[in-house]
Formats: sequence, C-alpha cells, structure tokens
Amino acid sequence: MTSQIHTGQTIIDPPDDGHFRNGTASNGLAPSPTTLSLHLTINGRDHALEIEPRVTLLDALRERLHLTGTKKGCDQGQCGACTVHVNGERVLACLTLAAQVEGREITTIEGLAGEDGTLNAVQAAFLEQDAFQCGYCTPGQIMSAVACIREGHAGSDEEIREYMAGNLCRCGAYPNIVAAVRQAAQELRT
Repeated sequence: MTSQIHTGQTIIDPPDDGHFRNGTASNGLAPSPTTLSLHLTINGRDHALEIEPRVTLLDALRERLHLTGTKKGCDQGQCGACTVHVNGERVLACLTLAAQVEGREITTIEGLAGEDGTLNAVQAAFLEQDAFQCGYCTPGQIMSAVACIREGHAGSDEEIREYMAGNLCRCGAYPNIVAAVRQAAQELRT
C-alpha cells in the first residue's frame, strides 16, 4: 500500500481522548483526517492494523500489538531503548512511523530467540557477562549488539563502544556490555 497526500485536505484536531473510531472521532462529529490500513511483518508473523499516520513503530508495537519488549525510553531518539531491526538494519522505533515499514521485515527482541526458546548468541552472552542491571535498556542494547556484530563492527573493544554509542545504559553496565558483545562476536565467528 502506498500512502497518498491529498492537497487541500482539512486537518482536524484529534478528539479529546486522542482516539478515532471507525473513521469518525469518538464524539461522532468530526471525521478522522486519515486512517491507514497497514500490514506489518513482525518476527515472521503478519499483523493487520488500522492506525493514524502519525503512529510510530514503537507505539504500534507496544500499544497495538502488545510486544512490550521494545522499550520507550526518551521517545526522542537519544537513548536507543527502542532499537529494532527493519530488514536487518537497526532503527529507532520511536523515530520511525509504522507506515514507513510496511512491506519490510521487522524484528523485535521477542523475535531473536529460536522457535524452541534457544537464546540468540548475544542474549546468552548478556546473561553470561551480567551485562545488565535494571534491564530496561537491555532489549535495545541486545538488538543493537546483534546489528553491530552483523555489520562487522565488533573487531575490538573500541570499535564495539563506538558502534554501540547510541544505546545508553543509565546503570553504567558498559564494561559488561562490551564483554558480552565481544564474547558473542567470537562465538559467532567460530
């Protein structure tokens, strides 16, 4: 599906509760500016959504599909807690509109483990290296680490730190995170 922008379209304020229903505002008076019918492929499963164009991928994942592993940290693209993969590339879900990723493969932290529950090498390394404290940033850290390794940027601790710099850990578990990425990279090379 392609999105179309119609010139001269009247843009209205959302209803007081912020939700449009069946093409009309919840008060039944004003029509919705637009509602998109999206089909997203997330962790190998297809999902159909009726959403407003302004809904971010993060909000679609958490609020519409109840995939709450991806965390909402700053909601401004500064912390990396919402990192997911789109066609294998890491993206910040809080800065990506859900409509932008239609027709692409989306992988969240819930989709990393094998069907039988076997952890991804990075997930296992995070556990072994105790690479988390409160755990809030961990899903984004792991998703970024998987991409860092896949991109070939885990050759040294300095390189790992550089390519993981977009993911903040307020608890300061950085030495353990670097050790986990290093361990997973070594295991995946052998």
